Amino acid sequence: MSPRKSATPPVAGRRSDSGRAGAAAPGSSRSGTSNAPSDFAGIPEEALDFYDDLEQDNSKAFWEARREQYQRAVRDPMERLAIALQDEFGTTKLFRPYRDVRFAKDKTPYKTHQGLFVAVGPATGWYAEVSARGFRVGAGFYHAEPAWLAAIREGIAGPDGAELQRLLRLRERQGWTVSGDAVKTTPRGYSAEHPRIELLRYKSIFLGRGYGFDPVLHTGELVDRVRADWRAGRPLIDWIEAHTAGLQ
Repeated sequence: MSPRKSATPPVAGRRSDSGRAGAAAPGSSRSGTSNAPSDFAGIPEEALDFYDDLEQDNSKAFWEARREQYQRAVRDPMERLAIALQDEFGTTKLFRPYRDVRFAKDKTPYKTHQGLFVAVGPATGWYAEVSARGFRVGAGFYHAEPAWLAAIREGIAGPDGAELQRLLRLRERQGWTVSGDAVKTTPRGYSAEHPRIELLRYKSIFLGRGYGFDPVLHTGELVDRVRADWRAGRPLIDWIEAHTAGLQ
């Protein structure tokens, strides 16, 4: 289980017009969702078209001309999806579409995806996202302060680390991707010969699964798929919470 670079794993590649309904692939600010009943009916194909076009013209002029399309085809359906998941998983937040470019070399102003997140702890929880590459879900933690990371590594090094390793390997066999930022060297205080040294190198751990352009994306059944996959991510969330108790 070698560390992968990104804490949010990629899904299927950029679609072509002929592949839009293809087979399934196995601290920014956020705004909240309302408490209105969900009437989620899927993510329209127009949402993917929107991000296809945004990747070609990531400009304020494009955004202003297509703002209504973003609201109708992207944000509204994602808000309905979030509402449908709240009862089981907790308050769901949608990320804002604007990038923080103050210290970035890339000055394009808009994110090329729409994400939603359920936080259960610092930088820890469940995630879902739509983009030009389809849809994906995930669970885990994407950042850790030093004391928090130390507690995670202590858990990995101890007897409970074997449980975590078994869980992650099981999910990989089921089609998930384990990813996260990782150091190349051996973390201070641990042996390079530790049986879980690859896990100890992680600074974040994230389980991700891409749906690509599975037709379920455009139906209300997407709620059930996301719910099932988030449940599959719950043991990882529980493990993280158990080993960082008192550090929230």
